[in-house]
This record gives sequence, C-alpha cells and structure tokens, in this order.
Amino acid sequence: MALVYIVEDDNDIREMETYALRSAGLSVDAFTDSESFFATLSQRLPDLVLLDIMLPGEDGLSILKKLREGHTTQTIPIMMVSAKTSEKDRVKGLDSGADDYLIKPFGIMELVSRCKALLRRSNRLVTVLAYDSIEMDDERHRVTVDGNDVELTFKEYALLKFLLENSGTTVTRERLMEAVWGFAFTGESRTVDMHIKTLRKKLGAAGAHILTVRNVGYQLGR
Repeated sequence: MALVYIVEDDNDIREMETYALRSAGLSVDAFTDSESFFATLSQRLPDLVLLDIMLPGEDGLSILKKLREGHTTQTIPIMMVSAKTSEKDRVKGLDSGADDYLIKPFGIMELVSRCKALLRRSNRLVTVLAYDSIEMDDERHRVTVDGNDVELTFKEYALLKFLLENSGTTVTRERLMEAVWGFAFTGESRTVDMHIKTLRKKLGAAGAHILTVRNVGYQLGR
C-alpha cells in the first residue's frame, strides 16, 4: 500500500485530505509542521508528500528544497497544496522541484486523482493485489478467481481490497467498518459479517481463504 505524508497546519483540510486518501486505499500519516515531519521521515520514507506552503515555522518551499537536496528523498513525488493562486506562485513551486501544484479550495476527487497519477508515474502505486487464486486489478476495478471474473458490489469490493492489503493479518470488525463504511463500529451490528458471508459465496472455493477469528474479526490467509 502506497504511503502518503501530508504536511498541513489547517486541521479541517488535513483531516479531509487524510480521510479522502485513506478511503482511496492509501496509507496516510499527517503532520502540522516541519519538525514532526522530518522526525518521521528519518524513520520511514513515503511514496508521496502533500506539502502546504504556508506553515508555522519552516515554510513548505524550504521543506521542498531540503527534500530535493536529500540523497534519499530527492526522487519522492511532491505535490504542493496552497491557497496561493497566482501563476508566479505556481511556477515558483514547480521550478523549486514540486511535481504538481494543487490550489485550495479543491475537490476530493481531483485530489485523489492527482495523487494516484503521481504515484503511477513514479511506479509507486500498486494496482494489482492477489492472494492464491484471487486477483484484484484496482486500476480496472476487476476481480478474478482462477482467471474468471467475479461481480462484486462496491462495499464487497472495498472489503476484499482491505483484506488483500492486509493479508495474513487479523483485522477487527471495527477496522473493517471504519475502512469500508467510513465510520467507527458501534454496538452489535452484523453488517460486516453479512458482507463477509456474501463475499465468500461469490468467491466460491476461494472464499475459504477468508478466515473467521473468533470474537475478533477476519483474516485473509494465514
């Protein structure tokens, strides 16, 4: 799963970006300033950085310069996200090394589309997921078992995708509910269980790979 770092001090925008990209199947870590960003960057490199220009302390252009000068960070795709709308500002960001420049306010679909385009161009976006005979081509939104197409609903597809991305790991009903339905799991809802049941049925014999972990959740494979 591609990892995206967001550096944005506006809480509403940061949360919106995080939610949109996670809903699109990307892993996201978000930061409010350069200090916390660089501390995490030293431990793990992302596949893409979304970088605001106007930040407290060190601004986005200064961060961009450091990333482009760094031996391990110079090839990471970087998208500047800013309320500065003039052609001069856009050219400055791009000439400083940004791969794209997105102007606030922006639409969620445009944000996700541009991020995926950058990841594709840098060969950092994995679009084919597989486990045993199950294969998902996320670019074409196609699922096959032993080469035969499997028709899934939107939620079934999202559920299978999350299980494939976390194959071999037990995921709780709470995590599945949040990842697929977009809200925290509460009460004794059987929504996840019912969708797992229909998903197993549609996958045929391959559905047996979706294991029930008693009192916890589900796991694809061992």
